[in-house]
Amino acid sequence: MDLTGFSHIEVLGAREHNLKNIDVSIPRNQLVVVTGISGSGKSSLAFDTIYAEGQRRYMESFSAYARSFLGNMERPDVDKIEGLSPVISIEQKTTSKNPRSTLGTVTEIYDFLRLLYARASEAYSYLSGEKMVKQSIDQIIGTLLSQFAQGKVILLAPVIKGRKGHYRELFVQIAKWGYTKVRVDGEVMDIEPKMQLDRFKVHDIEVVVDRLVISEDERVRLSQSLQTAMNVGKGQVFVLDASNKLHYFSQTLMDPKTGLSYDEPAPNTFSFNSPYGACPCCSGLGVIEEITEESVIPDTSLSILRGAIAPIGEYRELWIFKQLEVLLKPYQVSLSTPISKFPREAVELMLYGTDEPVPVPSKKYVGSEWNSKYDGIINFLKRQQESGSEKTQDWLQDFLVIKKCPECQGYRLKREALHFKVADKHIGELAQMDITELATWLANLESRLSERQVQIGSEVLKEIRKRVSFLTQIGLTYLTLDRPMKTLSGGESQRIRLATQIGTQLVGVLYIMDEPSIGLHQRDNEKLIQALKDLRDLGNSVLVVEHDKDMMLESDYILDIGPGAGRHGGQIVGSGTPAEFIKLGTPTAQFLNGSLAIKAPEKRRMGNGFSIELKGATGNNLKGVSVKFPLGKFISVTGVSGSGKSTLIHDTLVLKLKQHFDRAKRDPLPFKSMTGLEHIDKIIEVDQSPIGRTPRSNPATYTNMYTDIRALYCELPESKIRGYKAGRFSFNVKGGRCEDCEGAGRKKIEMEFLPDVLVACETCKGKRFNRETLEVRFKGKSISDVLDMTVEQALEFFENQPRIHRRVQTLSEVGLGYITLGQHATTLSGGEAQRVKLAEELSKKDTGKTLYVLDEPTTGLHFQDVKLLLDVLQKLVDKGNTVLIIEHNLDVVKVSDYVIDMGPEGGNAGGQLVASGTPEEICKVKGSETGRFLKKEMK
Repeated sequence: MDLTGFSHIEVLGAREHNLKNIDVSIPRNQLVVVTGISGSGKSSLAFDTIYAEGQRRYMESFSAYARSFLGNMERPDVDKIEGLSPVISIEQKTTSKNPRSTLGTVTEIYDFLRLLYARASEAYSYLSGEKMVKQSIDQIIGTLLSQFAQGKVILLAPVIKGRKGHYRELFVQIAKWGYTKVRVDGEVMDIEPKMQLDRFKVHDIEVVVDRLVISEDERVRLSQSLQTAMNVGKGQVFVLDASNKLHYFSQTLMDPKTGLSYDEPAPNTFSFNSPYGACPCCSGLGVIEEITEESVIPDTSLSILRGAIAPIGEYRELWIFKQLEVLLKPYQVSLSTPISKFPREAVELMLYGTDEPVPVPSKKYVGSEWNSKYDGIINFLKRQQESGSEKTQDWLQDFLVIKKCPECQGYRLKREALHFKVADKHIGELAQMDITELATWLANLESRLSERQVQIGSEVLKEIRKRVSFLTQIGLTYLTLDRPMKTLSGGESQRIRLATQIGTQLVGVLYIMDEPSIGLHQRDNEKLIQALKDLRDLGNSVLVVEHDKDMMLESDYILDIGPGAGRHGGQIVGSGTPAEFIKLGTPTAQFLNGSLAIKAPEKRRMGNGFSIELKGATGNNLKGVSVKFPLGKFISVTGVSGSGKSTLIHDTLVLKLKQHFDRAKRDPLPFKSMTGLEHIDKIIEVDQSPIGRTPRSNPATYTNMYTDIRALYCELPESKIRGYKAGRFSFNVKGGRCEDCEGAGRKKIEMEFLPDVLVACETCKGKRFNRETLEVRFKGKSISDVLDMTVEQALEFFENQPRIHRRVQTLSEVGLGYITLGQHATTLSGGEAQRVKLAEELSKKDTGKTLYVLDEPTTGLHFQDVKLLLDVLQKLVDKGNTVLIIEHNLDVVKVSDYVIDMGPEGGNAGGQLVASGTPEEICKVKGSETGRFLKKEMK
């Protein structure tokens, strides 16, 4: 029993979704794993019941006035929950899509670095490289007395530096201040009435404050004049000596050689999300979108007639082709000449235009010409980029190439910000270090700092080190601070939030997590389990929805939900400490104690004898990797997190194949050569991105099954009598849908400073269609009832409809029997979305020469479901296809025919091929982390 007086969280009568009125007792202040087969009700218990009730109670703690703005949260379908602490949910779907959100900003490490640089950095001039100085009036007087003793000088106060304008009003103002002379562009002159300069030229203007001889006797006058000059020059003063040489002095940061000055640094000077710090060229994004010659003319072997210029396509009766015909005549080339044979001048003229009018002969008025300006293809596209419509902007995406910003070199900050240094490093360099490098740089940093810097920065450095150590603790050492959050996997972003939570040092909280082990190698998994234990040891309760074997065995308590998925689940089938649990007879317990297992095949496939060979891949952290992918086999790509698996497969191999087969626009990362592409005829990539961004997208629409279902309902006698067409049964167009919710079935309620809440539509009660549409029934079921069916129910319902049945069957085969046909895409996990895509691909006819690429398809899968999925994938390989999987699950790795192991570490210490061969061969390689764990699994 803890301070709350409760030893357990008691959940009584939980009925949310498929839960069967269950009572659960969860021990507090322990690491509890909720497991069970996919769709058994784990998330319904953890998130939709316990977390939802915790959130509702938090909302009820607000005043009645605050709640009137927020609305009421619906109570989950449960009788009673006792012993509930404040709840924090760490899910996978919280990855920000904003390119400005980076690892550094989310973990606050970058914010503390900004503070450190604003207060303890040293400034250097970007012109001379000299250290910037700032001096007090007394220091300046001392310098002048020593350097210019008995010498004549002019004290100048700068008011304009390198700007255009006529400055008539400024001269009037200076005269009103009582000054008679100014120095304009290096020349001292008297101020005259109506005096003005050339407004189109760049000018430097200084006010002549005083002319005097520097001596100890004149110290008081010198001091007063300097003070006056500082006031007029806003902290800066120039001294012109007898030889007409200028010397610079400042109370702010200034380069004594060139007179360059910086503003006093503030934290937002180093923020790429603030106009004070962001690079003006790329607006703080580090990259720019550029229209390049290569993107406009992708294939120089083609002629203009055959569509060499991608934006205008093949020849048509258009004005631009007539202009090009005239322009190219002097170069002895025509529209039918391949671009590769064009002289360089002709290509430049075609792309960048000319100021000379182009005389195009008129067909209507023979003998006369139309003279018109020709802008050039690239100039025209740039103009459209700035002012074109949304549709035009989408079209332009095909011709835009993302490049590192030439001004800031990808550091995202203004030039001045990159010249403030701590221990010889500017903040941009730190942001591009991975966590391991950053930790090394931070070690003994104080010994490289001045006493003043140590005094100012000691507290800030303590906070930075603490956060860096948390990221190290959960195995994310290969990430860099400037890594955009949108490029991270669900598992990575979840672990970053976990590190942030450990850093908050809260006590007495209930943390609920959704498969934090996703994307983790077994070695890094050990670090994650330790991090969760640390969170527990602080005095918190940790509830994890998880399928990982190690996590279960290391937990304090296991809760197994089942026995089946969907309507066959929703019951507690086993619970207890790991030692008690593995003695039970549940499928999960049997997989843990070894009585059930996914067995390695006795014989590995030999393949078809062909292979794709990739040589010299150097993208991101890859170090000239050369690797063979044998075809007709089941291939697993493994390696610790950040070792370069995704770079090798998705960003190099897949992009090259997509370019080859589908004419994709995106270029692969650099490599030397790739051979063997002729041995496959198509590539199918099945990733974990959502099947749709809105609740309107669902498994039925994604797999095209809904088109056949609507066609079936159109053919019913009732529909024919009423004259209903397919559109009547669509929830996306007017006619048959409920117009109150526009066919969504739910309405979004904006919650001001909390996430939006979706509530069922009051008119159609969530059915999406109007009453007339729902009156059309097939086997007693309306179209809405069909969308509410699980895949398993639909199998039975559509058994005599072969087209529909085939698609439903594939969803069932990949272990999705528990999801409903109309389940909103936004509620599907990454693993479920991936399996829906896999089902869609499986329903198509394969050629026997297809390469399937999957990224961790076992995400969210129980041991039993992994077995099911492997059966489906093995069938694909048996037909002669090749299946390539990026995977950490050792059950998948051990059944593979061929394994490619990357490493040896993550980030800069990775990017090499550690081993390749059969699982048995990998086990024998000494430096392979995968081999070390695989050896235990294959005994």
